[in-house]
Amino acid sequence: MSIKSIAAKIFARKIYKQTLSWSEKPVETQLRVFKNLIESAKATEFGKDHHFDVITKIEDFQKNVPIRDYEDLKTYIEKVKTGQENILWKGKPIYFAKTSGTTSGAKYIPLTKESMPSHINAARNAILHYINETGNADFVDGKMIFLQGSPILTEKHGINFGRLSGIVAHFVPKYLQRNRMPSWETNCIEDWETKVNAIVDETIKEDMAVISGIPSWVQMYFEKLQEKSGGKKISEIFKNFNLFIYGGVNYEPYRAKFEQMIGKKVDSIELFPASEGFFAYQDSQKEKGMLLLLNSGIFYEFIKADEFFTENPKRYTIGEVEVGINYALIVSTNAGLWGYNIGDTVQFTSLKPYRVIVSGRIKHYISAFGEHVIANEVENAMKEATVGTNIVINEFTVAPQITPASGLPYHEWLIEFENEPENMQAFAEAIDDSMRKQNIYYDDLITGNVLQKVVVTKVSKNGFQEYMKSQGKLGGQNKIPRLSNDRKIADNLK
Repeated sequence: MSIKSIAAKIFARKIYKQTLSWSEKPVETQLRVFKNLIESAKATEFGKDHHFDVITKIEDFQKNVPIRDYEDLKTYIEKVKTGQENILWKGKPIYFAKTSGTTSGAKYIPLTKESMPSHINAARNAILHYINETGNADFVDGKMIFLQGSPILTEKHGINFGRLSGIVAHFVPKYLQRNRMPSWETNCIEDWETKVNAIVDETIKEDMAVISGIPSWVQMYFEKLQEKSGGKKISEIFKNFNLFIYGGVNYEPYRAKFEQMIGKKVDSIELFPASEGFFAYQDSQKEKGMLLLLNSGIFYEFIKADEFFTENPKRYTIGEVEVGINYALIVSTNAGLWGYNIGDTVQFTSLKPYRVIVSGRIKHYISAFGEHVIANEVENAMKEATVGTNIVINEFTVAPQITPASGLPYHEWLIEFENEPENMQAFAEAIDDSMRKQNIYYDDLITGNVLQKVVVTKVSKNGFQEYMKSQGKLGGQNKIPRLSNDRKIADNLK
């Protein structure tokens, strides 16, 4: 055992104890964060506009600060982008993270000197919790890679602009620099396919112990490694690869494909990062869900997803949530976001401590007939339909077909298979059965002959990659929505 791995275990124990100190007092922790946020932003333009000086309790805040999305906050953000100070947060941000918006085009999310440490420390602490629980620390001596956006930044009005993953690349601690891959030059390549090929060339002969990234793009990296190596399993190329760190999408639909490519099972750690904040990470290999970070400068509110689009829906705080309910996640942060709807929905898997899974997007659902199907349901259905079979899925998405050429409308599942089902009809039936068990509204529509059962459509090899390329969204932090309430993606794929 190396000195580095011994030190990692000692540090991991320390961080674990620090986590317990706030996770065992969740309500008190969140109240302290709330008060600090209000006090810090009293003198800002937003604070004055919303009377932060008279806010003494959460109910005051909820009365004064409505729920907002990016468009609603854009007037303030545009002022900050021009270099004006004390608009959303004291001073001005040190970065703007550029991200894709579903309705707004590009979005620019501020990152401040107060918020930036949580983005860095959370990823580190996720690994340290893994070390503390499992005792596995040998990987710290191997090479590590994170498939990320370019770290090249542009400066305007004293603020640096870039992709979040590229910004974070500037904060890799010195003790990891020697282990980190790819090289800075390769990381700066903008074209995703060129970049992945360069990463393959750099890493194929290295001792890669930890690999991290969005599963769909790591899959592309693995496929190119296999092409370059003459079809070897990833575990043959990287004999000490034993830890996969991911975020952005659910890993389960990719797990079978990954284990097939890797040639063995490897441990995994799930993260919940976003430009708006680093919200949660998997703190245990034994428990379901990710630990919600209640002590990182973020005040959380939750709105039940089925009430979100009603007038004045109730805003729940951490002490009021329940297990298994689908909530829209609302945040107020030390980067200057206030009552901000990040667009994700979560469900709590545990209240001691508070752990969540990401269940989907509040605007990514199918409800063409009032069924309100969410991402978590379709991912569970896919998992149930493939478990115990040889079926391997590369990628999939779901859309309604409201006006078929004949017969009743249906939900169309567009799937790129690695290994196809022997009986496609039985596979579609298994998906449909799972959906009916999970969603009573969908079951009613099938029973009432409003919808016919699921229809599976095969997508050609690399069809999803080609679609993303055609949209200018190949690689980086971009990902295919699991489901849509329209047919824009479905018709493009077909």
